[in-house]
Amino acid sequence: MSVNRTVLRRAGTVVALSAVGVLAAAGVASAHVTVHPESYAKGATDGVLTFRVPNEEDGASTSKVQVFLPTGHPVLGVLVRPRDGWTPKVTTTKLKTPVKTDDGTITEAVSQITWTGGKIGAGEYEDFDVAFGELPDNTGKLTFKTLQTYSDGKVVRWIEAPSGGEEADDPAPTLKLTEGDGEDAAPAAAKSEDTGGVKAADGSDGTARGLGIGGLVVGVLGLAAAAFAIVRGRSPKTDA
Repeated sequence: MSVNRTVLRRAGTVVALSAVGVLAAAGVASAHVTVHPESYAKGATDGVLTFRVPNEEDGASTSKVQVFLPTGHPVLGVLVRPRDGWTPKVTTTKLKTPVKTDDGTITEAVSQITWTGGKIGAGEYEDFDVAFGELPDNTGKLTFKTLQTYSDGKVVRWIEAPSGGEEADDPAPTLKLTEGDGEDAAPAAAKSEDTGGVKAADGSDGTARGLGIGGLVVGVLGLAAAAFAIVRGRSPKTDA
């Protein structure tokens, strides 16, 4: 019996550690800065990109967000939607290669947007909406490197690209550009309700995250059941 109790304790410990590790990994993965929607048609016009910034620090709040727009494949006609408590600063850059459009030749484009003055607390996120006039039609993706600054001075650099098919530790928000009619194939912009401040995670992201964590929990419970079944099967049988 003492052997069985030892095995059971070990199995329980392994399962508990596995559960903690899996759930912790899920929490880290869900804390990335992302852009929504995840894709648009090449050359899409008159749309909105939403940059979702979650706060992943328990002891500090997010106080500054910097999003860098690519200038090699520029996003044209950028406009920033006001957010209560946040002050945006838009920086433009002269393009090395001007872009010809129906309205003329574009020689400058927005290269950086910085939001300051607001606060994103622990367990909360903020959506920053950016409208555009036209997306490029000569590339398959746009990468928006982002810097997230916390009230304690920590800066998280969301600038990494996937390597070897594996997700980067601090991935940059990336928008896929697909083939199709730039106007008709553009998805409906992900509209965030203007609640006048910071929001806790909810909506489709919250549902997907809940389902993902639920699946992980089920897997861990299955591992526990298998471990106990093995131990029970090895228990010595007593005569009635």
